Amino acid sequence: MAPPSLLDTFRVLSSFAPPRTDLRAAPWEAYVDWAIGQGLAPLAAYNLEYRLGGAGAPEWARDRLLSIYQGSVNDNVMKLVNFKRAVDELEGRKLLLVGGASFAESLYPHVGFRPVLEVQVILKRMDVEGFANFLRQSHFVPEEDDLGSGATQVVSDGHTPVLLFSDVLGKSRRAELDGIFERAEPMKVFGASFYRPCLEDVLLLTVLEHARQGYEVPVLSFVDVRELISGEPGMRNLYARPLDVAALHERAVAWRLDRALFASLSIVEALFPEVAERAQAAKPPLRRATRELLQRLLIAPTSELGKMRVIRGGDRLRRLLTGQ
Repeated sequence: MAPPSLLDTFRVLSSFAPPRTDLRAAPWEAYVDWAIGQGLAPLAAYNLEYRLGGAGAPEWARDRLLSIYQGSVNDNVMKLVNFKRAVDELEGRKLLLVGGASFAESLYPHVGFRPVLEVQVILKRMDVEGFANFLRQSHFVPEEDDLGSGATQVVSDGHTPVLLFSDVLGKSRRAELDGIFERAEPMKVFGASFYRPCLEDVLLLTVLEHARQGYEVPVLSFVDVRELISGEPGMRNLYARPLDVAALHERAVAWRLDRALFASLSIVEALFPEVAERAQAAKPPLRRATRELLQRLLIAPTSELGKMRVIRGGDRLRRLLTGQ
């Protein structure tokens, strides 16, 4: 039997229900550094230590991954608790929590499995200054957008960057943005003013982030998408329901994200066979020539783990995927 490849190792250690597997001969030298850089180390460490009994992994690899897991737990708890304390008493507003801070709370079995680098909030443009001023009471002050995130404003208390986004669909699609707010669901753990986008909307917002970053995103983001489309009930999966595919496709076209949705779902289909059927069913219809172009330029190279990618015409492709 051939030894586990990087892809095999990734699939086992990124699963929420990993199968019993002997990973003794896995490519640990390549996997460990790669997994840390892709945000996968905390979940991998937990799987190795507590679900797979080590799986034959070398001691040095287990120790390194476990140290990242412990650091992720502490860092996530600090960031999320600080933010909750800052916003818990805010009333009379409607703010949308997205990204890692939302997914760690709503998708993953444990808050430490999904690293939270920053807190991302979507809000109406007229609310940006008011919310930023409210956060000043908890010592959050304006900072430069060193991440190149495109946020309208960034504030931080020195530990927890908070990225405030407005007009995320562009100024010409404010009616569509209003729809996201109308469909949003309460996220009471962060107080009376916080909501999370509905399943179809948060999937498209994640795809939008993929496209805007030219698909230079951590593989962890495709784990997020896997869980969003899985429909599997879980202790923390608040998005565990079947996708409304018709609504998803309608909004993808309206937001001009149908190409990007096809690309992201195709990558998830290639990486995670267990959700391939769901990913295939959720793909929007595209012309054959467009599908083939995306497959050659984007889907195939992104699905090949562990390799650096240089996409020729990357800026043009990004504009194509985001409808700009």
